[in-house]
This record gives sequence, structure tokens and C-alpha cells, in this order.
Amino acid sequence: MSTVITRPGTASPVRRSGVRADIVAGAAALLLVFVALVVGMRTGARLYGAEHFQHASPRFGEYPVLGSLLPHVGPGSVLAVVLAVAAVAWGPGLAERLGWRLALTGAYVLCVAWTFALALVDGWQRGVAHRLAEGPEYLSEVPGITDIPAMLRTFTDRILATAPDPWITHVSGHPPGATLVFVWLDRIGLSGPTAAGVFCVLVGGLVAVAVPMTVAALGRIDLARAALPFVALLPGAVWLGVSADAMFAGVVSTGVAVLAVGSARLTTGRSAGGLLCATGGLLLGFGIFLSYGLLLMAPIALAVVLVSRCWRALLYAVPAALAVAGTFALAGFWWVDGYQLVVERYYSGIASVRPYWYWMWANFACLALAAGPAVAAGLRRSVPRFLDGLPGREPPTPVVALVRGAALAVLTADLTGLSKAETERIWLPFVVWLVLAAATLPRESRRWWLVAQAGTALAVNHVLLTNW
Repeated sequence: MSTVITRPGTASPVRRSGVRADIVAGAAALLLVFVALVVGMRTGARLYGAEHFQHASPRFGEYPVLGSLLPHVGPGSVLAVVLAVAAVAWGPGLAERLGWRLALTGAYVLCVAWTFALALVDGWQRGVAHRLAEGPEYLSEVPGITDIPAMLRTFTDRILATAPDPWITHVSGHPPGATLVFVWLDRIGLSGPTAAGVFCVLVGGLVAVAVPMTVAALGRIDLARAALPFVALLPGAVWLGVSADAMFAGVVSTGVAVLAVGSARLTTGRSAGGLLCATGGLLLGFGIFLSYGLLLMAPIALAVVLVSRCWRALLYAVPAALAVAGTFALAGFWWVDGYQLVVERYYSGIASVRPYWYWMWANFACLALAAGPAVAAGLRRSVPRFLDGLPGREPPTPVVALVRGAALAVLTADLTGLSKAETERIWLPFVVWLVLAAATLPRESRRWWLVAQAGTALAVNHVLLTNW
């Protein structure tokens, strides 16, 4: 029997295996974007229902991502390139060597800086200060909300477009928690689109801490460290800055992380485990009052319980989440009623001009740009292990379990037909968990995949003028 001998510091044949297939998977994701673009342009269909967007026009760039072809540079261009180069050159090494808390702090700073830099490619006014000031955004309704209890009691009465004095698009399309956040900001003196935009980016940046912290709490700090630079340099940062969905992602990812830490403490008998699980439940419960679709965070939260094998965590988290729903119900807003009315408004409006046959697969082209080619390569390695945890199979690693939960969430959102377009933005709370798949890539190739991730974000942001 022959023995394969490798020199120290070189990759073994086993570790190198699959690299070509990884590249093919990453290329296939970008090919999907191209196909979605070509099909969208050639069909001539109003795939976005452009008449519903006063700021949009049927031009190249709206298929599949909402935006217009407008190659440009801006104040953030140089900073974005510098951050990308620094992250590629030093990110993986620092993620491995730094103390854990310092590494998490660095990831947060990088994520926020990266998001702001990409937003500033469009300029301060267009990219940050005025992004949330447009007509369909939440802030348009904030001045008229002077009585919060009355707003909650009558919220569902104004969801349908045919209702007297209907809510504007984003307010009507979400539960009242999203609007309340901006009302509360206004009440404490942080009024206006600039403060709201900065707030969304700062909260959205928490994903760079929460996602790897979850993996570490579940016992795989090695995979958490490997994931750090990928989460911080997420191509989806193009849409994290500036959109309310960035804030949504930050809130619910923090909820999952706190739940994971609480579960670990309960398992080992340490103090505050129950309190942390309840806090995680509160955050996740509030999440479904930020966006109806965040009910699909359930598979990701359950992945935490599955891996930790701490079912007691649910005894604290579930009642806490239900307490949030009960509070809103007592205030006059019943989630189920709001959801049913939103579906009715959606299908009587913009969903009626967005063909299901196109978006059921083109949604994944949007996802490919937000997640980046490294995630496609990582999924190639992760998907074969999606059955782990079943009888006769190995227990799932935290990465496999969390990625599987996120994949289930996006598949459900897609097949229901309630996600037609704009998934580069609305799927961000799930994308930040899918990016964990990149941690499964061979160590020797990770820097190249970081280059691909950064290159994707820079290309999208400099070639298209995105609407979000």
C-alpha cells in the first residue's frame, strides 16, 4: 500500500479535493444571474411592476435586481476597495489569532465600515441621508403617528389599498413593529432619514457578531473564526446600507445568538441560561412584528436547539415570544389578521404583475448576488450533509444545521409565492446564515473566495444604481 507524503505547510490531496467543483458552483451562481437578466429583458414582461415604483423605469438592471444600469463611482469607492483588500489580506489570519471578543469587535467594525463604504459609492445624500426619505418608506408616516395606542388599534383598518387613508407601501406591508421602531427613534430625538439610516446600519452590523457567536456557542469556535471574515464582508452589505431589512437582520440574528448562548449555559448548568433563552425568545418574537416573513426564522432557531440538544431552552424562549405577540394583541393588533390583509393587498397589487414562473427561480439569482459565489461553493459541500441528524447519520455540525435552517426558510418563502423579486433585500435575515457555508471551504482557498465576495459587491454597487 502506497503512502501519500506531503510537506509541512502544503495541502493534502484530500483537502485540495473538490476545489474545481467549488469553482464550478460559484460560477454557476453567477451564470444564474446572467440567465435571469437575459430572460427578464427578452420576455419584456413587467417583472417588477415598474408602474408601482415612481422612481423606477423599465431599464436594464431591473432584472433580476431592482436598479438601473448606471456605472458610477463615489466618495466610498476608494474606501470600499481599501477595506476589501485589507479584509482579504489580513482578515482570515486575524480571525484565527485574535482573542475571541477582539475578533468579534473587529468583525463588527469591518461590517459597518464595509456597509457604509458601499452606501457612499452612491454619495452621502443618495446612499445614506435620503435613502429612507422616499415616499414608500416608513418615515413618511412617522409625523402623523401621534397616538401609538390608537395606531395599533386601527393598524389593520389601513392595510388594504382600498381602505380610507391607507398606509404607504412599506408600512402596510409589514407588522406595526417596524414602524414603531422609527416612531420611537423620533420620540428620543433621532428623527429624520439620516439618523434612521445610520441606526439601521449599526443594528444590521450586529450580524457580523451574532452569526459567528452562535456557531461558537454551539461548540465550534474553529468554524466560527473561519466564518468571521465572510460574514463581515458579505456582498449583501450593498442592501444592508441603507434599508430597514438591515435592522431586521440584526435584531433576529442577535435573538438566535442569545438563544444559543443561553442553551449552552443551560446545558452546562451555568447561571442565567434561562434568562438568556427568554431574551432570545423576546427578540425573535419581536422579529415577526418587524416583518411577517421573519416567522421563517423558526427553522434557524430550532437548529440551535437541535445542535445543543437543550430542549429546555424552548420552555423559556417560546413563552417569551408569545408574550410579545400577546402584548401586541392586547394593544389591538392581531398578527394573523394583519398577515391575511397584507397577502390580499399584495396579490391585488404588485404581485399580480410579477409572474410566478419567472420569480420562483430568478429569486435565487438575487440571492446569489447578496450571498456571493463563496456561498454557492460552500453549499456544494454542505448540502450532501443536510440529512445529518437523522437515524443512522452523524450529528449535524452547527454550520450544517444553521445553513440547512436558512435554506429551508428561503425555499419556503420562494415556493409560497409571497417573495417575488426584491429578495436581494428581503431575504437578508436568512442570507447572513447561508454565508456560514463558506466556512466549510478549504482553508487554502478562502482568501480567493473572499476576493470573489468583495468583487461581487463592488461590481454590483458600481455598475448598478440600486433602489435599496
